[in-house]
Amino acid sequence: MTAAFWFTKDLRLQDNPALNAAIRAGSGSVAALYLHAPAEYAQLAGIRQHSLTESLRALDASMAGGLNVVVDIVAAAEAAGVTQVYATRLYDPAGKRQQLEVGRALAQRGIDLFLLGSQYAVAPGSVTKPDGTPYRVYTPFSKVWFTLATEAPHVLPSVEIEWVKVAGVGLPQPTEAAPFAVKAGEAFALRTWERFKERALDAYDDQRNRADLSGTSHLSHALAFGEIHPRTLLAQLGQTSAHTIYAKELAWREFYADVLWHNPASLTDYLEPRFATMRYDTGETADARLEAWKTGKTGYPMVDAGMRQLLATGWMHNRVRMIVASFLVKDLHLEWQVGAEWFERNLSDYDPASNSHGWQWTAGCGTDASPYYRVFNPVLQGLKFDPNGDYVRKYVPELAHIDGAAAHTPWDALGGYANGYPAPIVDHNTERNESLARLEEIKVIK
Repeated sequence: MTAAFWFTKDLRLQDNPALNAAIRAGSGSVAALYLHAPAEYAQLAGIRQHSLTESLRALDASMAGGLNVVVDIVAAAEAAGVTQVYATRLYDPAGKRQQLEVGRALAQRGIDLFLLGSQYAVAPGSVTKPDGTPYRVYTPFSKVWFTLATEAPHVLPSVEIEWVKVAGVGLPQPTEAAPFAVKAGEAFALRTWERFKERALDAYDDQRNRADLSGTSHLSHALAFGEIHPRTLLAQLGQTSAHTIYAKELAWREFYADVLWHNPASLTDYLEPRFATMRYDTGETADARLEAWKTGKTGYPMVDAGMRQLLATGWMHNRVRMIVASFLVKDLHLEWQVGAEWFERNLSDYDPASNSHGWQWTAGCGTDASPYYRVFNPVLQGLKFDPNGDYVRKYVPELAHIDGAAAHTPWDALGGYANGYPAPIVDHNTERNESLARLEEIKVIK
């Protein structure tokens, strides 16, 4: 009897327990389905469209063309003649809603939907305080998380698999261009992991914050699409400081997923409601400053390098994400949701929980234990995490003629503006004081 497997955010074959269950239920005969939403796909930036399509293309190739891209799971399941559909359980608000709706529609046709596992090492909702309530701070959460994140990777059953074909719509075709040829898929993710282990894992604790170095794993895209599972990574880590720090970064991702699971409205709303009452800037000046931020023309080299890296690659170094987020909220006085929406459109590694709560952490309205007082100085951050100016020169060619760390302060360099780089659109010290003043206005609100 054939079973169906519904791929969602788990676009891989290995370490996929829900897929294993479908293979066993179908005695090796599986209709592999991916639900395509054309309208949602059309709204993505080119880099995101290409990323998804290439991930699906790689998955399809690994199955010898056995993937069925469909627009209706119920119709596809009926066409395949199955009575059981398996899928990995989703935990973000949109995913939960979609699986609930599809499950109900399948049940009306006499088809069962089984949701197993998750895209996390520890499923959201599993880490709780002794009294059963969730954690709102990362450190105590991570201590419990480490005791639970011990499950070994799952191996694909060693049986011959028949991938059953049904009528589908084919791979989604990008409607917008991408800035480069995207590489994606499970095999590419595994190669990326192996290269990272050889290249930078053992120095991760020292180099992960350096924007000018290739000190990170570059696996955020693969994790977002489920091309690799965090179990696979954790199982290969040792007990060194560098390896532990890398595991803690995976825990951060799962902490944010847990916070969103318990607070679904925080995808777009303030986790700390009083920050919704803070004064934020609007109008023509605010709009012009937002456009300068989006296009990397704020006059602050580290901010502009990060924003241009995003547009050029669909990715941004995590330290720089915090710098540009702080600048938008605390120097330009715009709400965090504005930045989160821009990231959602352009990040190839977009993850709902990580995006929303990463922004809220920096904006001071989320899970940070010492929230709003942290205001990143974009110049000092640049000097610390791009000490030779290499990152800035790479993404801001107008400053390529300035040697060394001076690239972070073109206003002090002879001929610093010779190639048309803009002057700062705001004064950081002035805007920092303004942000703190606005915080004082809402302190009395509980």
